[in-house]
Amino acid sequence: MEETKELIVTANAKITHAKYQTIVTSDGHSIVADEPVELGGGNTAMSPFNLLLASLASCTAITLRMYIDRKMWIVDEISIDLEMFKTPDGTFIDSKLKFSGELTAEQIKRLITIAEACPIHKILVGNVTVNTEISN
Repeated sequence: MEETKELIVTANAKITHAKYQTIVTSDGHSIVADEPVELGGGNTAMSPFNLLLASLASCTAITLRMYIDRKMWIVDEISIDLEMFKTPDGTFIDSKLKFSGELTAEQIKRLITIAEACPIHKILVGNVTVNTEISN
């Protein structure tokens, strides 16, 4: 029985001989990724690890802003600081949320739950399968 899949997004990465600068394109937008000098790259852009955290941080911020706006709470700024650690059991991401505005303790508690419901968070803590094959 074949699994049902719904396409969410596509991306393409191209690299030539510029160590290790990579052009990543998705939905008509392009960014550059690279590795730090100590790993042989040119440090011209964020590394794939930086991009992963950037994806989580931006998704969390957007999800929180959508919820806060819908509730009409007074929040001028949302800041998310992330750190990623290698552990004996795998990977640990520490997320610190900061809000500039008028929030109660109960609202802040609710926002932690909302932050953990962002789509990228769900992907990272969920069941992910990556299928790799040669394309024609």
